[in-house]
Amino acid sequence: MNERNSSTGFGELGAAGGLGRVWHLLPWLIAIAIFFTAGGFLSLWTNVLIMILFTMSLDLALGYAGIITLGHAAYFGFGAYVAGIFAVHVTKDPLTGLLVATGLTTVLGFLTGILILHTQGVTLLMLTLAIITLLHEVANQADKWTGGDDGLQGIRMDPVMGLFKFDLWGKTAYLYSLFFLFAWFVIFWRVIHSPFGRSLDGIRQNPPRMRAIGTPVWWRLVAAYTLSSAMAGTAGALSAQTTRFVGLPVLEIFLSGIVAVMLVLGGTKRIWGAFIGATVYVLAQDYFAKVSPEFWMFAIGIGLMLVVLFLEDGLMSFWDLFIAKIRRKGGRKGPA
Repeated sequence: MNERNSSTGFGELGAAGGLGRVWHLLPWLIAIAIFFTAGGFLSLWTNVLIMILFTMSLDLALGYAGIITLGHAAYFGFGAYVAGIFAVHVTKDPLTGLLVATGLTTVLGFLTGILILHTQGVTLLMLTLAIITLLHEVANQADKWTGGDDGLQGIRMDPVMGLFKFDLWGKTAYLYSLFFLFAWFVIFWRVIHSPFGRSLDGIRQNPPRMRAIGTPVWWRLVAAYTLSSAMAGTAGALSAQTTRFVGLPVLEIFLSGIVAVMLVLGGTKRIWGAFIGATVYVLAQDYFAKVSPEFWMFAIGIGLMLVVLFLEDGLMSFWDLFIAKIRRKGGRKGPA
């Protein structure tokens, strides 16, 4: 990973007359524009927003904290099932269900983090896989609650705050998901720019040195893992509430691989990498699945190989080239 100060993404223009702040607004302005122009494709774009949040959660654990995991879908799936079961058996209020799902997933992330973060390397990787495998089997066997192979059906949602009904065109679902993506993004931004976030960067690079200067390495990794799990749980809950269905694939290792691909495509440890990677993957999957339902993964695989081989920071590398070009035109020198 390139250790230059690139994590701010659009922020490299910040010194040039405050343009950085303008560029930071661009993704949100695009999201608002999509709401008015997407027409019948709002459901697809809602899925994009949810996957952005899911990818961002993995970036916090893997990119910033250096926690190697292939079982991150465990928290996405757990959040989805909790939100779905809560809606079916307790109350259909979406905000209450989302908060409960996020809260319980936070607890799960904390408990599992305590158990597995004493280890590292291959052992840690295997434990993350064990967690998602265990949850998958529990969901499969508890078919009275989860629906088993048939999935959890019959999910219904009341209007948000009693005012905004989940309509057939997906307008409420889109804005609902966008709101929580923005809320988590603000938290994510504050965390990675705080002393805690900077300590995570040090832990990722050299844990023994951070211990030597008195940093509680293990507890900070647990905290980062817990927060990452909470974000994934919210993403899963949003998925269940907006699609009104939860199936076993949300607890499969394949989904963990997909979100890892999204992160690599966009660029790890880049604030906007999750936005770019998840958007490109979901849209590419939708397009190539229509062109060739049997071989769409081949096209995704080729694209991933090209990114890994030639773009050090994923698709965010194109942004770095753009910034370098602007600096050259402005007569500024230094690394992009």
